[in-house]
Amino acid sequence: MSYREYTVGAPVVDRAAPDGPIETRWERRRFGVKLVNPANKRKMHIIVVGTGLAGGSAAATLAELGYRVSSFCYQDSPRRAHSIAAQGGINAAKNYRNDGDSVYRLFYDTVKGGDFRARESNVHRLAEISRQIIDQCVAQGVPFAREYGGLLDNRSFGGAQVSRTFYARGQTGQQLLLGAYQALERQIDAGGVTMYPRHEMLELIVVDGHARGIVARDLITGEIRSHLGDAVVLATGGYGNVFYLSTNAKGCNVTASWRAHRKGAYFANPCYTQIHPTCIPVSGDHQSKLTLMSESLRNDGRVWVPARAGDDRPPNDIPEGERDYFLERQYPAFGNLVPRDIASRAAKNVCDSGRGVGPTGLGVYLDFAEVIGRLGRPAVAAKYGNLFQMYQRITGEDPYQVPMRIYPAVHYTMGGLWVDYDLQSSIPGLFVIGEANFSDHGANRLGASALMQGLADGYFVLPNTIGDYLATNGHIAVEQDAPEVRQAEADVAERIDTLLSIRGERTVDSFHRELGHIMWEHCGMERTDAGLRKALDRIPELRNEFWQNVRVPGTGVELNQNLERAGRVADFLELGELMCLDALHRTESCGGHFRAESQTPDGEAARDDENFTYAAAWEFTGRDTAPVLHKEDLIFEYVTPSQRSYK
Repeated sequence: MSYREYTVGAPVVDRAAPDGPIETRWERRRFGVKLVNPANKRKMHIIVVGTGLAGGSAAATLAELGYRVSSFCYQDSPRRAHSIAAQGGINAAKNYRNDGDSVYRLFYDTVKGGDFRARESNVHRLAEISRQIIDQCVAQGVPFAREYGGLLDNRSFGGAQVSRTFYARGQTGQQLLLGAYQALERQIDAGGVTMYPRHEMLELIVVDGHARGIVARDLITGEIRSHLGDAVVLATGGYGNVFYLSTNAKGCNVTASWRAHRKGAYFANPCYTQIHPTCIPVSGDHQSKLTLMSESLRNDGRVWVPARAGDDRPPNDIPEGERDYFLERQYPAFGNLVPRDIASRAAKNVCDSGRGVGPTGLGVYLDFAEVIGRLGRPAVAAKYGNLFQMYQRITGEDPYQVPMRIYPAVHYTMGGLWVDYDLQSSIPGLFVIGEANFSDHGANRLGASALMQGLADGYFVLPNTIGDYLATNGHIAVEQDAPEVRQAEADVAERIDTLLSIRGERTVDSFHRELGHIMWEHCGMERTDAGLRKALDRIPELRNEFWQNVRVPGTGVELNQNLERAGRVADFLELGELMCLDALHRTESCGGHFRAESQTPDGEAARDDENFTYAAAWEFTGRDTAPVLHKEDLIFEYVTPSQRSYK
């Protein structure tokens, strides 16, 4: 059966979401949850998979509350989580600049930036909590940039006309992760958290319809072992590496989320992929990943291309009158600070018109000459110095002397496992936080909001809401030899044995590259009906070839990175098909999902609010059978959907 023959099932409803005034919904939900007394917390065991900002902060906070926590990561240290790569900053509605910011304005900007495809309740809660996050991180010693008088500094990011982004040069993710890491390490030392580095989750254990544990493989010894608890928390990040080339670390994958999806967790809005406008362009087939240049650079950098197609003069030889500052021309109100989806499409369009720069023609300039002339090189270096150094080391070009060359690339995924207001998935007892869930960003994430959501979920939301589930469902023991546990372990072992036994002729990476090319070509910045149908024909063929012709050297009882990658690519091959189906069924354009057939006369995304104001939550029915679509209607009471304009 073709994936295109999907069926529509019963609507999915967020029953945890409160009603009433939006300003008090979170406070009323916090008061309404059942509490677990301290003595009982010590008897309850929570499994947290992932140690980035969401997972690290959640594990530390849950242990601080008294729960017993087991924390898993496939890296050799929690400090290597991909959150460390975030550069530009974290949003918070503190209004330190006195420029008109507020909780409501952050809420409004986020709903609008997501092209009216996010839940109002979740987004308002995120805006409220943003203020507490900064206080928490400052108390931990996170070295945010400060103004001359000692106050925390702010800078602007895309999609906003106020300065609300707190930052630590271009290392914000690293510094925030170190704060969460030290809190986690404190609990490891105190005995509240048991840490399992170099362990990869390969299966979710479901008993009587509830998530009760995971099966993990020790990546050093190959040992497969089940770990049981009262609840499971997934904080395993996004799935951007389905495109092969992305700004994500090579280890980032969808396996934990996908294995949960195969066990019954709905996967929501998989087609919502964020293309980041400021990445170093592709330089050749040898590349295995792309490098992000922080969106913060668009604060002072001006984006332009030659006004004339085919003008290959060095940038400093092109006079001002022969340059097209196309973002400033097209979007005078926001200029270079339009949201990422809009900036990315604009860059693609000028390159498609023959005005792209660099060896491939797939690049635009990001020029700092004006700000260097106005403020001086030392001031620019103080704000962006490490980013400039990184660019120079990778490209061999000095951005103080010549403009950077940038081009859009896959960066973040707004889709993920469906969760309710409590962050609980469609499987009771399985909670999903950070980028692994779908809840807060709609069809497009505003810059500097990923770190905000990860820490909000981990420090403040989950520790409050998970107790409501545990108060009712905790203390129910599951034996290590229970049939569901043994079956999950057997499924993992069988899958590994199958991968090792194929002994085909193609490498894992060759399949991943081909899948990535299909996804970028047909489900990337611009999607068409014909292209998506072509992808939906080719991906199943590629998946079948993978299971017949992949070659995975080595064994399963040792460190075997080929085996790790093979399991992850197998999951990407299934996810890729669902992404294309989701993009095909949504015949509107919204945010990062741009259907060429659905655009305004001036080339902007044209939503279809009458038919698509819902989150698409997909139910897995088998690898070669069509999934079931469950729709969650999105209700807008405070921000009226309108044509999104940044002009």
